[in-house]
Amino acid sequence: MSNNTFMLWMLYSPLHWIISGMTMVINFTGRKTGKSYRLPVDYRRVGDTLLTTSYKPRTWWRNLRGGAEVTLRLQGKDVKGHAEVIEGEQGVMEGIQAYIERDPSTARLFGIRLGVDGMPDPESLRQAASTRVIVRTTLT
Repeated sequence: MSNNTFMLWMLYSPLHWIISGMTMVINFTGRKTGKSYRLPVDYRRVGDTLLTTSYKPRTWWRNLRGGAEVTLRLQGKDVKGHAEVIEGEQGVMEGIQAYIERDPSTARLFGIRLGVDGMPDPESLRQAASTRVIVRTTLT
């Protein structure tokens, strides 16, 4: 069983609560193929907005460029949202910073050093942003 298959099984099962606080399923339609995709992704919630990161070389997020309606499996429930991709360095830096503010332990996963004040080191934040995009989903 692949990691994605296992994660999907978990997120749709009664055991979802074990991982659904930071992992959700995003369902979207491929722009070129029209095929339906279902992908487990990590997220951090900021109000009615969900932030997800992806490395630029991955391709799934490209289907969301220009905005797209999505269905999420979020904490055991199916909800609708509108997803947008943020690719510009400043926007990605702001998204990563919001991610870290919600969960400071993720700084290490991004390779970002935190100062004694808990704020991300600007250079390591810039470096992390140069390799990633942010997918921002607003619940509808």
